Amino acid sequence: MDSFVSLIQAAVVFGTVIMFGAVGETLTEKSGNLNLGVPGIMYLGAIASLTSTFFYENAVENPSMIVCVIIALVCGVAASMLGGLVYSFLTITLRANQNVSGLALSIFGSGVANFFGGSLNKLAGGVGQISVATTSAAFRMQIPVLSKLGIVGKIFFSYGFMMYLAIVIAIVMQYFLSRSRAGLNLRAVGENPATADAAGINVVRNKYLATCIGAGISGLGGIYYVMDYIKGTWANDGSIEKLGWLAVALVIFTRWKPKNAIWGSYLFGLMYWLYFYIAGLTRSSQELFKMLPYVVTIIVLILVSMRKKREDQPPQSLGLAYFREER
Repeated sequence: MDSFVSLIQAAVVFGTVIMFGAVGETLTEKSGNLNLGVPGIMYLGAIASLTSTFFYENAVENPSMIVCVIIALVCGVAASMLGGLVYSFLTITLRANQNVSGLALSIFGSGVANFFGGSLNKLAGGVGQISVATTSAAFRMQIPVLSKLGIVGKIFFSYGFMMYLAIVIAIVMQYFLSRSRAGLNLRAVGENPATADAAGINVVRNKYLATCIGAGISGLGGIYYVMDYIKGTWANDGSIEKLGWLAVALVIFTRWKPKNAIWGSYLFGLMYWLYFYIAGLTRSSQELFKMLPYVVTIIVLILVSMRKKREDQPPQSLGLAYFREER
């Protein structure tokens, strides 16, 4: 039973990181922008939150948990949205290739983050010496009473506040895209920007807002990773990049529906960590288990393509630049 509970907890924490990335990218793609820079955006959010709180905690004798959380969230989201703004300028205003721009953003984000992460390691006295203990403790603080309710408490309430925030954002995003007028306008832009433009919808504004806000949401995944997942430190092992690509895969797996990202992300986490709880596996077998989320995504993509249901397909203008003069 303890192994089962540990597996569920590992799946939830792992899944929360990619849920933020997937929900943010879903919003972006609904506007017709294919942002493959999710890993870089998560990197930017992670390093901005870690750097800002590192200097705050070292400058103040008794740092406040509330201030630490605010600084981490504001700086992390701002850096991520800045990355989204750069991508938007390149692909919407300059009409650069979206695939190339996204990949360039991923490389840029990881390079910037690892440079500053290495610098922080040196300032802290060596690799693994970075400590933002107060901030990390605030992010990992569990619900006082409910987390003590035996197995139920361990499975459902033994997490920091950002796990529940991810679920709330996914639900709100689902409502926004399917029920609100602004969300329906955004979907119209993603399906046929020329028609949306003719109907009086501001295509450029919708694309900019969706891409920048989506980047900010994806950046929350990077913040959660450094503050909760690895407990307020920095590691140059490329883990954020792997999780970023898993988030992109999760968008396809969920068929561009944010509500599906809730259970889909936890399923990805379950499949990814399953090998750790199966005795007798060789290293090669463990690597095969780590492939499961990607294999399942490919299978889902094939099945969705075969069914040809319109509601399960990506936006028709996804990845295509909009030229208003050709309308």
